[in-house]
Amino acid sequence: MAYQKQEQSTFVRKTCRFCEARMEYIDYKDVKGLQKFTSSMGKIDTRKKSGTCPKHQRALATAIKRARIMALLPFVNR
Repeated sequence: MAYQKQEQSTFVRKTCRFCEARMEYIDYKDVKGLQKFTSSMGKIDTRKKSGTCPKHQRALATAIKRARIMALLPFVNR
């Protein structure tokens, strides 16, 4: 039996979009921007999937929740 060597996969870390743009505040009224960070079912994407840093992930979650309460974003997509 010959063993094949597994190629090492290169891991590319996603960079935070908000850090790159030097944004301090995430606006809850920017519906199109917030929809990029929600799944097709309306759930908030995880940090691993969206690539945001912890500081901006918390601010993003707060902005999405505020937009949901103001009826700018749906709670659930069906």
